Amino acid sequence: MSALGTPLLVDSVTTIPPFAWIALAAFVVLFLPRQAGHAVAAIATALVGIQAFLIDDGIYAEAAFLGFEAVFLNVDPASRTMAIGVGIIATAAVIYSWGSEASKVQTAFALSYVSSTLGVIYAGDWLSLIFFWELMAVTSTALVWYYGGDAIRAGYRYAIAHGIGGTLLLGAVVVHYVAVGSFLFTAEPGIAAGAAALLAALGIGVNCGFILLHTWIPDTYPRPHIAASVFLSVFTTKTAVLVMYRAFPEGALWLAYLGGSMAVYGVFFALLQYNPRRLLSYHIQAQVGYMLAGIGAAALVTSEPSSFASASGIAHAFNNILYKSLLFMAVGVVIYRTGENDIRNLGGLWKVMPITFAAYLIGALSITAVPGFSGFISKGMVLDAAHDVDTVPFLLGEDLLWWLLIIGGVGTFMSFIKLGYYIFFHGESDIQPKDATTGQIVAMFGAGAVCLYYGIAYGGFLSLLPGSVEWTTDPYSTGHLTEAAGLAIAGFVGFALLKKPLGKLAHVMRDVDTVINPAVFYTGRVFVWGVTEVWAAVDRFVMNTLSTLKRLGSNPEATVRKAGFGTESKPIYLRSDVGRSVFILTTIMFVALVVLLFG
Repeated sequence: MSALGTPLLVDSVTTIPPFAWIALAAFVVLFLPRQAGHAVAAIATALVGIQAFLIDDGIYAEAAFLGFEAVFLNVDPASRTMAIGVGIIATAAVIYSWGSEASKVQTAFALSYVSSTLGVIYAGDWLSLIFFWELMAVTSTALVWYYGGDAIRAGYRYAIAHGIGGTLLLGAVVVHYVAVGSFLFTAEPGIAAGAAALLAALGIGVNCGFILLHTWIPDTYPRPHIAASVFLSVFTTKTAVLVMYRAFPEGALWLAYLGGSMAVYGVFFALLQYNPRRLLSYHIQAQVGYMLAGIGAAALVTSEPSSFASASGIAHAFNNILYKSLLFMAVGVVIYRTGENDIRNLGGLWKVMPITFAAYLIGALSITAVPGFSGFISKGMVLDAAHDVDTVPFLLGEDLLWWLLIIGGVGTFMSFIKLGYYIFFHGESDIQPKDATTGQIVAMFGAGAVCLYYGIAYGGFLSLLPGSVEWTTDPYSTGHLTEAAGLAIAGFVGFALLKKPLGKLAHVMRDVDTVINPAVFYTGRVFVWGVTEVWAAVDRFVMNTLSTLKRLGSNPEATVRKAGFGTESKPIYLRSDVGRSVFILTTIMFVALVVLLFG
């Protein structure tokens, strides 16, 4: 019997790496009727969260992988927290897919993506991690491509970005192995310093959406099926946050301030968007910035234990999985019912879609960190960690990181006031769409219930986090409530004052993808042209050479005459009788045999 009192058989089952049964479920879904397939998928994903709650911390499923030691089920507070989040939202996303008429093939692709995500989350070594990391890129690209249309070209750009990021991370893993002599996490805390750390930062940074490496997020996520966007919106980037924590467990100054900059950059461009899924995509970058700021601040805090800062980043990643997917579900229902991707063409929908509006409201209140919702807890943790960083004179003092995150918080409020205003209140819509389907309702309010639960019963949530987190201040203290109220007031005032200027700025302000995407396209085009032209030149040279040799061999006497030897009246004969020819061929074969035997 285990400490939890479960039978030995149950213990054995719970120690199976969940990527295995999710991959099996993805295969089974293809052969079942659509409804039964989605039921199997929902059960399989729910078991991920159940297993994470039941299994004890430790190393399981050790094996030899490509001739090296590998761990496929490394359970610690960080992996457990992320796995619980994945289990909850993957289940909700499967139900949402069923309610949104997604095909079983698309759901099978989505499950393969979830499977590879879990492989990364539970990896206990860098070798298996990079294997599942690359597999995650392949499966998510397939999920994007399956929808067709505009998603195809965006999927190619997505694949290129993740191919580059994966190659950089692979390089980091190889350099780390040379330095440490092992791929296991237990051999060395974090990634080896030097070249390995630089390559890892860049490779993981692609998936995190670092500034200038982020364009694949708003480019890709608005294009596939609405149910596919729910899966895509949370797993790749949040898994990258966990891997960044694995690579830099002690934090780093550069990571903290880059995260703060991402929070500001993401909300700025989100405020310029009128495509709802593109707006949410920019907020993925912004919210990941908060997570990285928390993880990075572990190297800078003074009074709090450094583990608190790291835990705040993991906590925010968990909560973002919940409310970000909920927001994608809510706007997905609006798109599903109206077919409209420009929020300026909507308005007044709260009257005809009150259920969807309520779901959106829960997600918006969570992401803006309103008290009573889960985002308030984790964002408060990150802000507390930022408040406690050591003084950095060349960065204008200890409060700079905190101010970056506060600016990002105000921008977040403005963004979701804008999104809700245009969709649900702005004017009167000419359309009267139906509200969400049963499957969509169950999925949205399932995720919403967890956002509410962990916003109130936060003690159980804190117990999941790394470092046995003890928050030295009450999250509902006067200071935290005042901070939240200040963000809300600034957000409403800011939206009222800047609504029209932002609308004008949106027509002229463009992100770096306006340069990067054409540059990648034409660079690729030149590269393909160069390769094909070189190949064609080589092909022409070979074929011309063979043609010349054929011509020479078929009439050597004419060739000799053209070279100036002999005339038609006195020709040179290049012929041999049969006996002489046999003698020459026999001699050549004998010499070749001697060389083969004695050479």
